[in-house]
Amino acid sequence: MTIDRLALIGVGLIGGSLARGLKRSGAVGQVVGVARTRETLRKALELGVIDRAEDRVEAAAAAADIVVIATPMQTIPLILDSLDACIGRHTVVTDVGSAKGYVVKAVETHLPRNRDRFVPGHPIAGREHAGVEASTADLFEKKSVILTPCEYTDPEATELVAAMWRETGANVENMDARIHDQVLAATSHLPHVVAYALVDFLARQSEADMLFRLAAGGFYDFTRIASSDPVMWRDICLTNDEALLAVLQGYRGTIDQLIDAVKRSDGDALRECFERSKRSRDAGLEGKAGGSR
Repeated sequence: MTIDRLALIGVGLIGGSLARGLKRSGAVGQVVGVARTRETLRKALELGVIDRAEDRVEAAAAAADIVVIATPMQTIPLILDSLDACIGRHTVVTDVGSAKGYVVKAVETHLPRNRDRFVPGHPIAGREHAGVEASTADLFEKKSVILTPCEYTDPEATELVAAMWRETGANVENMDARIHDQVLAATSHLPHVVAYALVDFLARQSEADMLFRLAAGGFYDFTRIASSDPVMWRDICLTNDEALLAVLQGYRGTIDQLIDAVKRSDGDALRECFERSKRSRDAGLEGKAGGSR
């Protein structure tokens, strides 16, 4: 496939990596970028991630074949308002947000004239470092990209977005938006919240300097994702709150059980929990690696 013009609204890690991947495969002609700051656009131009910079969404989206929204979740409604007034019927719009129920509702409210041209999407890939300078052409290779089209989504638009992601080396599958949000709340959103909470808890201790100085490899491995973009993760928590609350409350129950086992010096209960966890992880994640958003 060839995308003559791609409009990238948000030129960070995910958007920048998409542009790089498409350029590497020769699947895009021109990439036009919009970002919050001129400095980001300057870096993107210098790195060759985008070919042209624009200050306004409307200017970038004009005559675009595909518009990709790669901004923090809570900015999406305002961007959709701008797009609904300017895009033509040939243009397909998609996003990379991590909470699809929120996006679907925003599309129905803020992109009513062109909602059938919107394909909700989410690449299950990421890194702990943010910004266009962290983007790479191979970020999505062998990673999953989930599309959550609605009953009114144009099938041709869905296939175009799927083909775009395949050009980056990604594996594409369709899923119901509600199921997507439940799965990601458990496997991505909860781990990030737990990592942030642990680091914040330790950082507020009086001996924090010593704790971090003596931290071993396990601590680095577990808390790596706490270096992710705080604004992005704030928005994810607030836009997938129902599913996230359900898994947070379930996880709190497990923590309470472990606290009780330690209080009772119940080594059998602790061993059983740890053994179940090891078996599940060894079986379920064998051979898998990589970050997720």
